[in-house]
Amino acid sequence: MSDPPEFRIGQRVHSAGDSRRIGTVKYVGPVEGYSGKWVGVDWDNADGGKHDGSLNGVRYFHAESEKSGSFVRPHNLSAGITLLKALEIRYKSISTQEEEDEMYVFSASNRRVSVQLLGKDKIQDKLSRFEELASASLFYLGVSSSGPPCQISATIPNLKELDLTGNLLSDWKDVGAICEGLPALVALNLTNNLMAHDILGLPQLRNIRVLVLNNTGIKWIQVEMLKCSLPVIEELHLMGNKLSAITPPSSDIVQGFDSLRLLNLEDNCIADWNEILKLSQLKSLEQLHLNKNSINRLWYPEYDTVHDQLGCESVETSGRPFQNLRCLLLGGNNIEDLASVDSLNSFPNLKDTRLSENQIADPGKGGLPRFVLIARLAQVDMLNGSEVSRRERKDSEIRYVRLVMSKLHDHPEEITLLHPRFLELKEFHGIEDEKPSTGAAGPQKMASGLISITLKCVGASMGEKPPLTKKLPASTTVGKLKILCESFFKLKSVKPVLFLEEEGSPLPTVLDDDMATLIDVGVGNDSTVLVDEKS
Repeated sequence: MSDPPEFRIGQRVHSAGDSRRIGTVKYVGPVEGYSGKWVGVDWDNADGGKHDGSLNGVRYFHAESEKSGSFVRPHNLSAGITLLKALEIRYKSISTQEEEDEMYVFSASNRRVSVQLLGKDKIQDKLSRFEELASASLFYLGVSSSGPPCQISATIPNLKELDLTGNLLSDWKDVGAICEGLPALVALNLTNNLMAHDILGLPQLRNIRVLVLNNTGIKWIQVEMLKCSLPVIEELHLMGNKLSAITPPSSDIVQGFDSLRLLNLEDNCIADWNEILKLSQLKSLEQLHLNKNSINRLWYPEYDTVHDQLGCESVETSGRPFQNLRCLLLGGNNIEDLASVDSLNSFPNLKDTRLSENQIADPGKGGLPRFVLIARLAQVDMLNGSEVSRRERKDSEIRYVRLVMSKLHDHPEEITLLHPRFLELKEFHGIEDEKPSTGAAGPQKMASGLISITLKCVGASMGEKPPLTKKLPASTTVGKLKILCESFFKLKSVKPVLFLEEEGSPLPTVLDDDMATLIDVGVGNDSTVLVDEKS
C-alpha cells in the first residue's frame, strides 16, 4: 500500500469521493485519545463538521464556526489534481453501459423508455479533441495546480474561456501558470476558490479581459495588487467577498483600470456611498453593480470634491465623475430618501438603474410606485430590469403631475423643493391648472376627476368573470373600491384583496391601505386593478 499523502497548514482539500466538500487544513498531527496522524479541516460549509477545532477540552485549531471543524484521516482527503487531469475527467470520460441504462423516462402508460442521446458520439468526439476546445467548464473537480505550462499550451492551445468554479486553487502563482499556458485565454472564472492574500510573483496576464473572483475572500488591497497584472481587464466580478471599503493605495480615488467597463460589487457589505465615489474617475466604467449591499443614501459628487481628492489644479485635468456610467444597479439596499432617487439625474449618461427591494421603491412600505420613479428619473429607459417605453414614460409623467397637483395645490411653495421635475413636466405636457369651479361648472369638475379603471377577477374561488371597466372619482379610497368590487362581481363571503398591475413591473403592487385614495396609490386613467381573494 502507498503511504498516505502529506498535508500542510493552509492547504485546500476536499473529501475523498466528494469534490464539493471543500475545506482548509488547519492542523496536522496527533489527537489525544486516538492513534495515528490526523488532519484538522475547517470546512467551507459552516455546518460541514462536528466542532470548532477543539475536542475533549483540547484546542487544536480555530474553526470559522462552531460546527465547521473536524478531524479526518489523511487517506480520506484529496489534495486535488492538475488542470489537464481535470480536462480528461470532464471531456474524455465515456459513460458506462450501466450509467446509460439508468437514463430513462416514463411513458404515458408508465412504461420505462430508455433515453438515447442524439449525436452523442459526434459531440463526445468534438469535446475530446482538445486542440479545438474554445471553452471549458471544470467546476468542482478538485483542480489544485496547473501542471507543466508547456503541456497545457500543447494540449489546449485555443482555449478562450475557462470556468474553474469551486476548485482547490489558492496560490496566485498557479493561476499565473495556467494563464501563461493558455495564450488565447480571455475569460477566467475562479468563483469559490479561496485565494491567498499574497499576490507577489503574478505575471502580466496580457489577454485576460474577464476575471470572476466571486466568493474568493479577496479584499480591495488585493484588487489593487492585481491591477498591474491585468492591463486590458474589461470585466471584474467581486461578489460575496464581504467588502466594506475600497482602499486605493495612494489617494482617495481609484486610478488605472483604463479598460474596465463592468465592475460587479454585488452581495458585499458596503454601506457608505463615499466608498463608491472613489470609483468615480474610472474613465471607461459603464456598468456598476451594487445590488445587495447596505447603502442607505447616494449623491452625485461635486467636481471640486473629486479634484481635491485627486490633487488637480484645473477642471480639464480630469473628467466628470462617472462620466461614462450608463448602468447603476442598486437593488436590495437600504435607500429610503427622495434625494437619492433625484440624484440619479445628475449622472451624465445613466440609462439603466435598479431600485427594487429598497424602501423608497416599495409602495407597500410607503415608497414610490413605478410611475413616480419613471417621472422623477428623466434619462432612465430601463428601470428594475424592464424597459420604459415612450408611451409608459408619457403616461407616467402625466399621472405624476396630476398627483402632485392634487396633493400640493394648497402648498405651492413645497412643489419645487419636493418635486424638482414638476414644473418642467407640467410645461412639457401642456397641463393647465384647474380653474376654480362656479355654479354649473361643478359637475364638469367632478367629471374631469373621473378615471377609467379595468377590474379583473383572479381569485381561485371567484369563477370566470369578464373584466369590467368603470369610471370612478380619483378620490375613491382603496377601502371603498373593495366594497364596490364585492358589488360589481357579486362576491359573497369573499373579502377582496386589490393589486395594481403596471406596465413594466414584474409583479403587481398590493393596495393594502384602505384609507388611501386611488391617486395616492398610483391608480390612474386606464390602470388595471386585479381583484384577488384574501387567503
